[in-house]
Amino acid sequence: MICLKKIFLGLLCFCTFQANAQKVGLVLSGGGAKGLAHIGTLKALEENHIPIDYITGTSMGGIVGALYAAGYSPEQIEKIALTTDFQDWVSGRFKSDYSFFFQKGSINASLITAKLSIDTALRVNFRSNLVNDIPLNFALIELLSQASAIAKDNFNNLFVPYRCMVSDIFSQTSITVKSGSLAEAVRATMTVPMIYRPIKLDNQYVFDGGLYNNFPADVMQKEFKPDYIIGANVSSKNFKEYPKTGDERLINRLMLFMFLSKSDSTLVGKNGIYIQPDLQDFSSSNFSPVADLIKQGYDATMADMPRILKSVQRRVSSEELALKRSIFNNKKPQLVFSDVKVTGVNSQQKRYIERLFKSDKPTFNLADIKQGYYKLVADETFETIYPKITYNPESDSYIFGILAKPKRSFKLDFGGNISSRPISNVFLGLQYNYLDRKAYTFGTNFYSGRFYESIQLNGRIDYPSKLPFFLSGEMTYNHFNFYNTSQIFIENPHPTYIEQSDRKIEIKAGIPLNRNTRITLSTSFINNNDHYSPTNSFNIGDILDKTVFNGSRTTVAFEQNTFNRKQYATRGRNFLLSVNYLNGIETYTPGNISRNSGVSTSIEENEKHRAWFNAKLSDENYFFHKGKYTLGYLVEGVVSNQPLFSNYYSTLLVAPAFYPLQDSRSLFLEKFRASTYVAGGLKNIYKIRKNLDLRVEAFLFLPYQEITQNGFQDVKNSPTFNHIHYAGTAGLVYHTPVGPVSISYNLYDDPIKRNGVLLHLGYLIYNKRSIE
Repeated sequence: MICLKKIFLGLLCFCTFQANAQKVGLVLSGGGAKGLAHIGTLKALEENHIPIDYITGTSMGGIVGALYAAGYSPEQIEKIALTTDFQDWVSGRFKSDYSFFFQKGSINASLITAKLSIDTALRVNFRSNLVNDIPLNFALIELLSQASAIAKDNFNNLFVPYRCMVSDIFSQTSITVKSGSLAEAVRATMTVPMIYRPIKLDNQYVFDGGLYNNFPADVMQKEFKPDYIIGANVSSKNFKEYPKTGDERLINRLMLFMFLSKSDSTLVGKNGIYIQPDLQDFSSSNFSPVADLIKQGYDATMADMPRILKSVQRRVSSEELALKRSIFNNKKPQLVFSDVKVTGVNSQQKRYIERLFKSDKPTFNLADIKQGYYKLVADETFETIYPKITYNPESDSYIFGILAKPKRSFKLDFGGNISSRPISNVFLGLQYNYLDRKAYTFGTNFYSGRFYESIQLNGRIDYPSKLPFFLSGEMTYNHFNFYNTSQIFIENPHPTYIEQSDRKIEIKAGIPLNRNTRITLSTSFINNNDHYSPTNSFNIGDILDKTVFNGSRTTVAFEQNTFNRKQYATRGRNFLLSVNYLNGIETYTPGNISRNSGVSTSIEENEKHRAWFNAKLSDENYFFHKGKYTLGYLVEGVVSNQPLFSNYYSTLLVAPAFYPLQDSRSLFLEKFRASTYVAGGLKNIYKIRKNLDLRVEAFLFLPYQEITQNGFQDVKNSPTFNHIHYAGTAGLVYHTPVGPVSISYNLYDDPIKRNGVLLHLGYLIYNKRSIE
């Protein structure tokens, strides 16, 4: 009897010990944006003190699992996912704070860009139009490298032992990643084909783990042999009912269904539980409803919590878990960098890249590294720029590695605009990039339309010295034909008989002041040819008056630009302060309209020297954001001692102009031109829905002295601050992937009352004129 009691007590103690030692493995499936629901699963498990001893994950499940294994709490992971930074990572955007405005060229009307590369055999290849992985790659190394360092790149030594899945499509096998850089493993497990470019792990190009194992419960059993498995699946490839033909939601998700393997619920085994959140109303490609996705994962896990609590006897208190996490995180070495190492390029190119990270300090912090990295990615010379962080325990610091692959590459731009007024045009651009010890960029662009034609050739050399600077040259020809813009939706359509042509050869040098600001010095030789009717009328056989200005222009400019869009911006600032000196010869040749005018004053050809200074300040800033509402302003002022030219129109045509609305450059607005003026207004923007804005804008223009016509075509200045003019617009703008679509009502206070409706698709952007 005593023996039986001892046996019974022994079995009871053994069972109690087994229950207390019970190990739990968590399996997180792939599923694109739906994988954010896994954050809710983690929250529910921790709230109920369920231990998580091992994690295996694929794709988005691999990302969420890696963050947890790296020592982040579910609340911290949720906070990361709710940031705008996270949306930028998954969409390929990165903030203008890191876009390095210094390296940007002039904006143009491009809508679509195609990139080509040429190999040594002179074969031309189109590069895939992938999601930009630049911000994502840096975010992963920033979030995960410290945990990888203290684990010594062994995933068993993380806060929670971890495995993720990748796929080798050449051997068609699934690979379990258990060591190496944690950031690289995560980047590999989420590499959806045709979305993100593949990376190399152990000399193998690998893709999303969901291709061959989207629910790695079998890997959990093989690697860790837990006592209990909790499997969370957010991807379903099976329909209870075959979808109807033309189901657009299915077609939109077709690529994801092709890529992901089926998730088998039986893999959790009898001693496990399979959690399937209800995510039928969510898209695998839409990362916006983060909070809703997390809630679905949380609710689904809480619904199964009674069964989990019954099966898992072991508990981990919040205090115990927090202490364990704190001890792990406190061991993480600070992100201090002692060196930058560059691979994939020749010695000259390596020197070019390393100079972007030069510093007077013996070490770099993360901000220094991030600034250098985004300087580099702003350079369009590279096919691939992949970052890597490795830890050196001897120096207790990190080494920032860059795998760079430069290409002698071409970029083709296509664009322009289609408009309800005859100002539609086509834009074509070609750019060639080459890198040696310096970066070389050569390009040309071409506009063609009834109203506007232009061709430009440009070249630029970037020097990566301690203070970077560039030298550039540019040849531009512009032609504006205001007569051809006979309006459709205009109240009083009186044609304007003005044609303007200008040519410019410019040499420019510039240096950056910070990421978004630069100073430039330029000198240009200019030739302006203006043809116009002095009476704003024209008959067959008439010869227009002609004014030619040949001269030079020297400019010092301070520029800052952080706009989120090149037209119809809603965030950021565009600031310009420039000082200009112009010097040249004006030649006036009257046409037969002037010669036959019958006025007493003799009208004859003349040639006069002209020289003047002007200073311009322009500031457009979207400074106030609350909910869906944004308020911005535009202020502009010009101060000049520009002289009056030979007649009224020749003076107007060379005078600085204020362009308040999107189509202002396509209208010759007499009352919005003056040698000296102040102008400004407010921009009200209401976001109706994603990518759809309502814009209401109003502006005032106050010339110091308005240019007025005296008699037939004599010119004079009016009394100071004697006139004020207004302009306004109200309309809708929809931002498509290939540019804006806008419909608006525009109003100008001008002699020919200009008001009407403008509908356009694309960008109303032109090359700068020689005197702008």
